[in-house]
Amino acid sequence: MPLTPVLSRYWDDPQSWTLDTYHRHDGYEALRKALKMQPDEVIDTIKDSGLRGRGGAGFPTGVKWGFIPQDDAKPHYLVVNADESEPGTCKDIPLMLATPHALVEGVIIAAYAIRSSHAFIYLRGEVVPVLRRLQAAVSEAHAAGYLGRNILGSGYDLDLVVHAGAGAYICGEETAQLDSLEGRRGQPRLRPPFPAVAGLYACPTVVNNVESIASVPPILRNGIEWFRSMGTEKSPGFTLYSLSGHVTRPGQYEAPLGITLRELLEYAGGMRAGHQLKFWTPGGSSTPMFTDEHLDVPLDYEGVGAAGSMLGTKALQLFDETTCVVRAVLRWTEFYAHESCGKCTPCREGTYWLVQILQRLESGGGSESDLEKLLDISDSILGKSFCALGDGAASPIMSSLKYFRDEYVAHFEQGGCPFDPHQSTLMAGVHA
Repeated sequence: MPLTPVLSRYWDDPQSWTLDTYHRHDGYEALRKALKMQPDEVIDTIKDSGLRGRGGAGFPTGVKWGFIPQDDAKPHYLVVNADESEPGTCKDIPLMLATPHALVEGVIIAAYAIRSSHAFIYLRGEVVPVLRRLQAAVSEAHAAGYLGRNILGSGYDLDLVVHAGAGAYICGEETAQLDSLEGRRGQPRLRPPFPAVAGLYACPTVVNNVESIASVPPILRNGIEWFRSMGTEKSPGFTLYSLSGHVTRPGQYEAPLGITLRELLEYAGGMRAGHQLKFWTPGGSSTPMFTDEHLDVPLDYEGVGAAGSMLGTKALQLFDETTCVVRAVLRWTEFYAHESCGKCTPCREGTYWLVQILQRLESGGGSESDLEKLLDISDSILGKSFCALGDGAASPIMSSLKYFRDEYVAHFEQGGCPFDPHQSTLMAGVHA
């Protein structure tokens, strides 16, 4: 299956981030087309294209836009979730750094479709270069008449605000993000009401991922049939796969949905010389892990789901045989325990105890009963928290015990990690 560079096709252009470069690549042509359509026509186009949210859950984007009530007097808001914080996920940041106008144009079209006059990009605050790129792109778009009052003479007005978060992983959850935007502590809300009914400032709100919104202009420009010619029937189109870890050429690989890791590894030069794949994540560390027996699983929402995991953000972290599974899972679990907002008991208490048990096992202590306790606590968290952070903490533990239980047992039977830390690149990276 060949790669399909659409969003990434001119990332290597000199000054790819400027408005001039974007214009040379049909920039803002889709916006001109959209403004000649009725807002509902734009929504129907995205619905018919089958574009699914690229932020993790894969919910149909056009359907989400269609949830916004159009007979109310309240203002409507569009919020772009650019708070990319999932371990292993690194697709939105390079997209915004290389081609910020692709996102800005998508924002204007999406806001027009849902009849919004105020849009926000909620950016992970640590990435200051991206913040500056986005702010510069918004200024360029304003000066060119693509933002502000009476856009391109259409009578449509839009203000776009780039908001920098303060580094909380939980603010990647859409309702916690809305609370943070309102100036409150970022914690997930109980739903219903859903953001489409009562989101930002208790008004109808659409929250979309960066890649989802950036995919809108190419669809409008090239048509539904073009988009559906890639991917699968239920997961159409192209997407960015992020390959990291023990791979020869890590990076972003834009390909049709449904490609396999075996095919992606061919483009990436395979695993590093002399090593074999041991385990990998299909969608970041919060998705259940896979092993080398899953190399031919189609990387679309249905294929990965049927195999027992989630496509998520397509963050493929690849680990070879030098990696200690227990150590890797411990590091992920420490992250989730640290980032838990503490609002709900299963996640707040459960992630703490998961770390305690994993630390004991990793250092050579523990027993068989600890493995059952890990599964028991994970089961008490999974699906029982306000948001998916609890699920993300439980998934690596449950899947690693499914595939690598023997390795956990080896730790307490041998009184320590069976992997020499000086031989393991994962351990070397941790202690560097």
